[in-house]
Amino acid sequence: MKLEKILNMKVENEVNDTLLLEKGKRGIIKIIFGRTGIVFLLLLVQVMILFNIFNFVETLIPYTVGSLAIFTLIMIVYIVNSEHNTSVKLTWVILIILLPGFGGFLYIFIQNDIGHRALKRKLKIVIQESRKEFTKQNSLMDKLKVENKGLYNLAIYTQNAGAFPVYEQTLTKYFSLGEKVFEEMLVQLEKAEKFIFMEYFIIDEGYMWGQILKILADKVKEGVEVRVMYDGTAEFTLLPHNYPDKLKKIGIACKVFAPIRPFLSTYYNFRDHRKILVIDGRVAFTGGINLADEYINKKEVYGHWKDTEIMIQGCAVDSFTLMFLQTWNINEKKRTYMKNLYKTERIKENIKGYVLPFGDSPLDNDKVGQMVYMDILNRAENYVHIMTPYLILDGEMVTAVQFAARRGIDVKIILPHIPDKKLIFAQTRSHYKELIKAGVKIYEYTPGFLHAKVFVSDDLKAVVGTINLDYRSLYHHFECGVYMEEISTVLDIERDFNETINKSHKVTLADIKRFNIIMTLLGKILKLIAPFM
Repeated sequence: MKLEKILNMKVENEVNDTLLLEKGKRGIIKIIFGRTGIVFLLLLVQVMILFNIFNFVETLIPYTVGSLAIFTLIMIVYIVNSEHNTSVKLTWVILIILLPGFGGFLYIFIQNDIGHRALKRKLKIVIQESRKEFTKQNSLMDKLKVENKGLYNLAIYTQNAGAFPVYEQTLTKYFSLGEKVFEEMLVQLEKAEKFIFMEYFIIDEGYMWGQILKILADKVKEGVEVRVMYDGTAEFTLLPHNYPDKLKKIGIACKVFAPIRPFLSTYYNFRDHRKILVIDGRVAFTGGINLADEYINKKEVYGHWKDTEIMIQGCAVDSFTLMFLQTWNINEKKRTYMKNLYKTERIKENIKGYVLPFGDSPLDNDKVGQMVYMDILNRAENYVHIMTPYLILDGEMVTAVQFAARRGIDVKIILPHIPDKKLIFAQTRSHYKELIKAGVKIYEYTPGFLHAKVFVSDDLKAVVGTINLDYRSLYHHFECGVYMEEISTVLDIERDFNETINKSHKVTLADIKRFNIIMTLLGKILKLIAPFM
């Protein structure tokens, strides 16, 4: 019996070792061939190509050490005086010093990239055209100027930045889990009579998308206009290349945003990270939830998946309809916007509070998402509670969070305990020490991965949307969110935050000392190139 037991234990250990090895291999494969890995590899390939071009040009135009030093100095002076964020400037200066000549050449190429400029030009035209759809709500703005100067000033900013007005008469409903919002999405999709617009970062074939697709196919037969758009990284890693054609065969208009192609450009670095569902101009959804099974815990990948979503009904739906049409129209020759078919029907009942949907683009100088977050931090009187999957901050955002805590605001941040990307997690944890020392309270959601993007403050204000606290969301992605003030839904969001914190571990300075030393060092080193990741 003892021999049999020993043999069984040996076999069990071998099986466990094999499973761990396979898990490790899958982890490495996911890092290399996942969405982040693909973008990183493509960037690396392009840098290598540019390096070879630079070496070739160097043989044709020889230069002296003195001329190289002058060129490096000119580039540093130019970057220091540019409009870039301070952290971005620092990264570029370090790169140019470490790679004299080539670093400056790389900067010039990126800033003058044809693909980047073409996308920026098209988007500018679309936004200018679509601005005509909204006239300033003078009566509401006049009211806010007297009664709520803080919101008035924020609305002035968002309106100037991207034609995003503030609304009254809008119902809101908060969902604390993907499973809950999925049920509501199916109910609302079944009610569609005119049109369905869907814009998502990820669509993956499985139970969730399968259930939605069945309804979409039925709605097309009923004469409902259905448009679907998803990001090019989903096409590259999850869906077949000809998937839009498959959807078109059943009557669904489908587009891939910025499909990844092997050409020399930074164009593909700007991803569409939005999650928008608009139905009949009657109802709109946004939040962290993509159309894949892990988001509704139908499939477990990193423990329990905690995510959030907001549903709005009423006037403010117009902004999401317009956001979708702006992105859809970027490559359209014949562009249509808010025809009567797409306009929202006004809610007649009296609804308290204000709702301000907003979008963010990486192709202008307005970092709307970051400015909205900073406005909440700067105007807070009692608390700011945050849920975010990543924490990779620039100097300005670190200062805003620290200052809020140092002036007595209760700042709490909940992050995942089980990460989806270990290198990003290392960078996230690299911020813990400086924030905790300033009085910020950091928590990690122990059941699994927290993917929610939520700010809530003073039982008065909240944001739910797609915007993570990292460079990719704040600088490189198309994003969106809903700012809410003086509505009861804010209390629902704060209640969910407190329930989530009860399932989370508070990180202390003693915990930080026990973190893996290699990952800690790696996180600190990766801070140098964080603006590019």
